[in-house]
Amino acid sequence: MPREAAGFTYIGLLIAVVILGLGLSAIGTVWRTEAQREREQELLFVGRQYREAIASYYAQGGQYPRELDDLLEDKRWPEPRHHLRRLYSDPMTGVADWHILRSTDAGVAGISSSSAQPPIKKAGFLPEEAGFADAKCYCDWQFLFNPGPVRRRGAAVPPSAD
Repeated sequence: MPREAAGFTYIGLLIAVVILGLGLSAIGTVWRTEAQREREQELLFVGRQYREAIASYYAQGGQYPRELDDLLEDKRWPEPRHHLRRLYSDPMTGVADWHILRSTDAGVAGISSSSAQPPIKKAGFLPEEAGFADAKCYCDWQFLFNPGPVRRRGAAVPPSAD
């Protein structure tokens, strides 16, 4: 082998390693983004489960639960009722460190994530989650149950503006 050609194999190997490194870096970025999107979907699912459980608790007694544990076992009745199967952890942090959103009577009206990470998802939310599009962090995604106007049994319904 001529002496002038001896360094070309080494340079070719270095170029191959650089290309491989760049490819792996790109794959890592795509994987991390996809994993975050999956956690976002899980956060939306879990948040909706909590909101529905709070709505169920409220519908059966006209008051908010005092703590999240009350959703697991509602002891206001002779036979306890279950509004939620288990307490979920926050998919964005991996632990159950939810921010509890309190009602005026100090009951649990909703939850939000404790993650300050900015969300990827910016559109395509349910109507009750329309405010999520403007969120700066996952902590702005508030899964809040709002019972709306309460109508007493037998009360007259106000006339419509038609």
